[in-house]
Amino acid sequence: MGKVRRGGFMFLWWIGDHLPRHVHVFDKNGKLITRVNLETMQPMDIPKVERRILELIRELQREGRI
Repeated sequence: MGKVRRGGFMFLWWIGDHLPRHVHVFDKNGKLITRVNLETMQPMDIPKVERRILELIRELQREGRI
């Protein structure tokens, strides 16, 4: 399992989790916001997600964290 806190969000993922490759996004209170598909950068549970969340995920990918 990986976990990173950034920008008021917590990003969680599990190695070997089911496809598609995705990350779980929680707010600062620990409430699940959505899961984001890492290949398409689309939310899996809601129609739209804050642009800031996608920016943070891309930043974490560039850093090799997820």
